[in-house]
Amino acid sequence: MSELYDTLAISAMGMKAQGARIRVISENLANSDTAATSPEGKPYQRQIITFKNTLDRELGLDIVKVDQIKPDTSSDFKMKFMPDHPGADKNGYVKMPNVNTLIEVMDMREAQRTYEANLGMIEQARGMLMRTIDLLRG
Repeated sequence: MSELYDTLAISAMGMKAQGARIRVISENLANSDTAATSPEGKPYQRQIITFKNTLDRELGLDIVKVDQIKPDTSSDFKMKFMPDHPGADKNGYVKMPNVNTLIEVMDMREAQRTYEANLGMIEQARGMLMRTIDLLRG
């Protein structure tokens, strides 16, 4: 029985981590057009999430948790020609976020599939638990 409970706990923590990942990706997508408001200003900066394996002493299990949510400093801001924008520099270019919507959508699909895989494991463990209970009643 303990193994089924462990499976449920591990999968639940995996779902929680992927839910956090989906929230970060959603924020990136929502702000993908948030330009700098002044020529010296910075636009929205893409956020990235990292995970870590942690020993949950109460459960005695290695589980996944969010490690950090931090700005993506490895990619540059894009420049877009918009001379009428208040954030335009003297040449008419505005700094745009370093968000690539194609990458964000692909990351979202991966996070969704991982979330669904963890949900599938919970459903399998629940089904096994219910069959065990039925056998014990029998």
